[in-house]
Amino acid sequence: MKKVLILAGCLCVSLAFGQDKKEAASKPETEKANLEVAPPVKTKGSVTINNKKISYTATTGYMQLKTEDSKPRGNFFYIAYTKNGENDATKRPITFTFNGGPGSSSVWLHMGVMGPKRIEMSDKGESLAPPYGYTNNEYSWLDKTDLVFIDPVGTGYSRAVTGVDKAEFQGYVEDIESVGEFIRLYTTENKRWGSPKFLAGESYGTTRAAGLSNYLQSKYKMYLNGVVLVSAVLNFQTILFNIGNDLPYPLYLPSYAATSWYYKKLPADLQAKDIKTLLEEVENFSVNEYATALNKGDKLSEKEYADVVARVSRYTGLSQDFIRQTNLRIDLPQYNKELLRTEGKTVGRLDSRFTGVDYNDTGSSTEFDPSYSATIAGPYTAGVMSYFGKELNYSNNLEYYILGGGVGKWNYNNVQNRYLNVAEELRKAMAVNPFMKVWVLGGYYDFATPYFASEYVVKHMGLRPEQQKNVNFTYYESGHMVYIHKQSLIQMKQEADAFYQDALQKSLTL
Repeated sequence: MKKVLILAGCLCVSLAFGQDKKEAASKPETEKANLEVAPPVKTKGSVTINNKKISYTATTGYMQLKTEDSKPRGNFFYIAYTKNGENDATKRPITFTFNGGPGSSSVWLHMGVMGPKRIEMSDKGESLAPPYGYTNNEYSWLDKTDLVFIDPVGTGYSRAVTGVDKAEFQGYVEDIESVGEFIRLYTTENKRWGSPKFLAGESYGTTRAAGLSNYLQSKYKMYLNGVVLVSAVLNFQTILFNIGNDLPYPLYLPSYAATSWYYKKLPADLQAKDIKTLLEEVENFSVNEYATALNKGDKLSEKEYADVVARVSRYTGLSQDFIRQTNLRIDLPQYNKELLRTEGKTVGRLDSRFTGVDYNDTGSSTEFDPSYSATIAGPYTAGVMSYFGKELNYSNNLEYYILGGGVGKWNYNNVQNRYLNVAEELRKAMAVNPFMKVWVLGGYYDFATPYFASEYVVKHMGLRPEQQKNVNFTYYESGHMVYIHKQSLIQMKQEADAFYQDALQKSLTL
C-alpha cells in the first residue's frame, strides 16, 4: 500500500492509494470492533468555574450505529458531561463537539478548553517536562452547557464493526451522515430533543459543523441555537497552494506579517505598531493591490511588479530577491523555512510562535512541525490516557488514535474536480433558522487555517445584513489550538459565556 499522510495538527488530510486487503486482514483482533459493546461507564466529578462548584456526571463509552434492520455498522466512542441537579434537562443547553483532521479525536477541545480537566502547559503553550499531567479546568464551558465529545469512526477508540469497511465512514458525505446519526441517537436516547443545541468544531471539525448545521436541520428537523467554529476551514480553496490557485496567497499574507512581527523581522515603523493596527493595514493591501496584482498575472507592468515585491517584502521581512524568486507567491513551506533560515531555525505550522531545528538549513520546506511534534503531541496523548483510567475509570485495549493512524483513504466524491466548500451549507442553515448564532474564532499565528481566510469565506457567503448580525468573529494572539496560550484561554472563556447568553435569547435579530 502506498500511503500519504499529511499531518496538519487538527487539520489532517489523509490520502491512501491501493489499500491492501491482506494488510487490513492481518490486523490484530484487538484492532477490530466487536459487534456488541459494553454499557458506558458513569463517574461523578466536580469542577470550580467562575468561583462556583459544578458537579457533573461523566459518561464514557460507545454508542453503536446500526442499519434500519438492526445490523451493527460502527461503534462511536464518546465522553459526555452532564451537570447534576438539573430537574428539567430540556432547560439545559447541550453542545456536541469534535475536532478535525479528518482523522483527529476530540482530545484537543476536550482536554484543551471545554472539558472539566485540561492538559498542563506553560502560559505560552509550551509542553512541560514528561511525564505530562492534567489539572482542573476553571475555564471549562460546563457551567453553561452539557458537553458531548465525539470521536468519529477511525479516530479515538471509534471503529467500524467487524465485517464493515471503514471506508463507509471516511468521506465528507459519509462523515456528515454518520456523525449526524450519532447526534440524533444520543439526543433521542437521552431525552434531549427539548434542549437548546449547539455544535462546536475545530479545524476540519468546523467543516463538519457547517455541514451538520444544514444536514441535521434538513434530515432530522433538528434546529440549532448556535455553531462554534474554532480555527475554521469552510472552503479548501483558501488553504491549498495549488498551481493556478492564487487565492491563498493574499489570505495568508496577514498571518505571515503577524509572525514576522512576532520575531521582530519587520521595518522599525511596522514593529512599532500593535498587532491589530498592523494587520488592518496588511489586510487592506492583501485584498486590494496584492490580489489585483496576482489576478493580472503576466500583464502586470514592471513598475507594478516592483511595487508589489517591495510591499510584500516589507510586510514579511523576507528579501525582495526571495519574493521575486517566488514570483510574488510565497507558499507556506517556503515561508516557514525562509523566515529564520539565517538563525538555523524553522517556524511552526499550527502555531508560528514555536520554532524547530532541521538537519540542515537548505531546502524550501521544513522536516516537521515543531508546534505539533515538539509541543502538544506528547502532553495531550499522555494526559488523556492517564485521565481515562484515573478519573473516568475507563480502559480499552484498542489504540486511541489521537491524530491520524485510524483513517485510511478519505474521499471527496461529492466535489470531484472542485474544492470542498461547505459555506453554502452554513448559509442555508442560517437562512432557514434565523435564530442560529455563529461564532468564528482563530489565532493570528495559525498557518493551518489562517484567520483572514476564514473571515474571507464567511464574508463571501452572501449573507444579508440581518443575517450578518448573527455572526461574530474573535481573534487571538495564539495559533491553531488557540487555547494552549493561557491568556487566550481566559479570553475565550469570557467570550464563550457571552456567546451562549446571546444565542439563548428568545428574540430575533431580524
